[in-house]
Amino acid sequence: MFAIVPSCPVVAIRCPPRVSPWGERSRRWREERIRMRVVVVGGGIGGLALGAGLRRRGFEVAVFERDSDVRATGGYHLTLDEQAQAALRELVAPETMRRLLASASALRLRDRDAYWDRRGRLLGHGPDLGGDAGIDVDRITLRTLLAEEVGGDLHLGRTVTHVDQGDRSAPRVLFTDAASVPADLVVGADGARSLVARQLAGGPTNSPAGIVGFSGRTLRGDLSRGERQRLGRRSGMAIGPRGAALYVGYLDPVGNAALDAPGLRMSVTTGPTYIWGAMFPESVAAGLRPLHGGPLRDALLGLFRERRWAEHTLEVIARADPDSLAAYRFNAAPTRATELAPWSAGLVTALGDAVHATPPTAGMGAGAAIRDAATLLRHLADGATTTAEAVHRFEAGMRRRGSEVVTLAMRTVRLILATDTAVGAATTAACTPVLAAAARLRHRRSMPG
Repeated sequence: MFAIVPSCPVVAIRCPPRVSPWGERSRRWREERIRMRVVVVGGGIGGLALGAGLRRRGFEVAVFERDSDVRATGGYHLTLDEQAQAALRELVAPETMRRLLASASALRLRDRDAYWDRRGRLLGHGPDLGGDAGIDVDRITLRTLLAEEVGGDLHLGRTVTHVDQGDRSAPRVLFTDAASVPADLVVGADGARSLVARQLAGGPTNSPAGIVGFSGRTLRGDLSRGERQRLGRRSGMAIGPRGAALYVGYLDPVGNAALDAPGLRMSVTTGPTYIWGAMFPESVAAGLRPLHGGPLRDALLGLFRERRWAEHTLEVIARADPDSLAAYRFNAAPTRATELAPWSAGLVTALGDAVHATPPTAGMGAGAAIRDAATLLRHLADGATTTAEAVHRFEAGMRRRGSEVVTLAMRTVRLILATDTAVGAATTAACTPVLAAAARLRHRRSMPG
């Protein structure tokens, strides 16, 4: 049915503009969102990304990080796929994205990934990366860029001890040595050992995955010619019997820059470098975690030699910068979405590893945290929902996304652990020569003539 509305007289008066009550409600919500104060606990990749996005959208935000220096961070490099980069573009200024790409190593410019056995024999290759938009970037580089975006809203050297949710009042964040801070929304981005998520869940949100990882950096130029040729300008993975595995990642933000803009480059890595990660079951490698430098390197080489790895495959470890070596435990959240963020949505939430702690075996943990941040910001900026509704929608999507990422990462973890059984070790030792022979046959058939 149509209604005929008489027009206003042209003379005498002017009709007031018609305002939709829903439009007015949306406007009020947007104004309230801009005024709301969001406190982010944790200044890792996810927390800084969220803080940067909130600040750009005009929210009042404060990010509290216990480290006193954003460059004092574990890990060496991380991968951002196309989805993670799209999310980051929602959070930071275009110039910051340009600086990131100028400091990143493009996956499309390196050779296809490789799979080897413990003797260094080629077993196969990964997919063609020619059309892959992913990048590898130093963790320190990304964290520094994000910290610059957050600016004065980043507060370093501040340790949070508790989040008081109250019964009806807004939450408050408590510190070891400072007055509490009130907030309209608190977001825990404080990693796998998150205080905020543990408080929300009433207990840990993840558990040890059964593997201890060891990482280090080795300049490509420090390796012998034979190993440079075998490893190539690619990333690769080798898994041997008894739960031993070695990942070798190739990083070259200068020669393989995703964006050719030397004036914007700020990468920590300035030349072709292998960023490697060794993995062993916690049952045999837990005792190595307190070690550092040369003693850690020697102990690590000893574990591989006990498992009869070829000496040349260990060169990347033996010639690593001893000061770069570090040990860390793999933690993993449940793989079922229903078990993630097991609390009712409210004015305190969490994201990233605080909810879906992910082993580095999928290379997707940081990207997932950035996507969490972008999604939360999107819901908070929606003028048609309350804060609690925005958090509810965010958490529903985060559970699905977190489940997918943890599931992918745990496939490799379970494969490594499966080789640490009698049957698994025997199967691995028997199958890898066959796979290597098949790889050599495929190579000969592909040769011209």
